[in-house]
Amino acid sequence: MTAERDPAVCGTMTVVVGPSGAGKDTLMDYARNRLSDEADIAFIRRFITRDGNAGGEVHHAVTVVEFESLQAQGAFAVSWGAHGLFYGIPADTRERITLGKTLVVNGSRAAIPEFLRVYPSLVVISITARPDVIAERLAARGRESIEEIGRRLSRSTNGWQENCRCISIDNSGSIEDAGDALLDAIRTISRRSA
Repeated sequence: MTAERDPAVCGTMTVVVGPSGAGKDTLMDYARNRLSDEADIAFIRRFITRDGNAGGEVHHAVTVVEFESLQAQGAFAVSWGAHGLFYGIPADTRERITLGKTLVVNGSRAAIPEFLRVYPSLVVISITARPDVIAERLAARGRESIEEIGRRLSRSTNGWQENCRCISIDNSGSIEDAGDALLDAIRTISRRSA
């Protein structure tokens, strides 16, 4: 069941999700660079128990011990674990939502129920791509075997979409086409929050 919208909540939390290889980080960088002058839209940096030089998204790199300490102090509005890492969304995002901001964060499909609990005004943007495109991108990274890539591609992505507003963007083609679609989606969400 979707959380009831709190009349005091003016802004919107926008969670961008998608399987590895769909191009989520690339599209978020594309949108972040083009929306940097829009005061009502902010991209949130996650806390991740991963080295800051590991590549991918820019994040607050913390150790597992640091993460657990921050979590115990209430530093995260939402946190979860996946693929041997822990992720946290800063607690101050709740206040920023009440101030009317449209916040955009890299999320996880598995964490959508928790996002819904914390942010009643949640919108999910699901980045997808054809399986052959995802397989090619994952193989180019060189981090996983063919078998591991096959297992990734077979994972289900359903189950949460009925419970919240979801916008899907196919990133099988050019970065510009999908990036512009993401820009349009975020701007539309921001206008509705205003």
